[in-house]
Amino acid sequence: MVRIRLRRVGLKNQPSYRIVIQDSEKPRDGRFLEIVGFYNPRTQPGTLTIDEARTFEWLANGAKPTESVGKLFRTSGTADRFARLRKGEALETLIAEGKAAEARRAAPATTNQK
Repeated sequence: MVRIRLRRVGLKNQPSYRIVIQDSEKPRDGRFLEIVGFYNPRTQPGTLTIDEARTFEWLANGAKPTESVGKLFRTSGTADRFARLRKGEALETLIAEGKAAEARRAAPATTNQK
């Protein structure tokens, strides 16, 4: 079975993760099929980048996300967009919507200080 899971990278006590497509029988940091995203929990807020077009393709072909990746997909809205894709919405509009949401997350929060 193919899984979408986190692969740990980074220095000791400074973890960051790649979101990879991997056979479920391989070890966490073993051989993978494709990198579809990146997650850094050490920034405030956490940095999350997902290639939704490739992720949607793997999900449509039967790949299952792990529990932690599923939570990341729900917080980023990827899971909702995939559900809408399965109901028949156009892939291009969902990808554009995902890129706009990612740009909003990446933009620094502006505060009104006097």
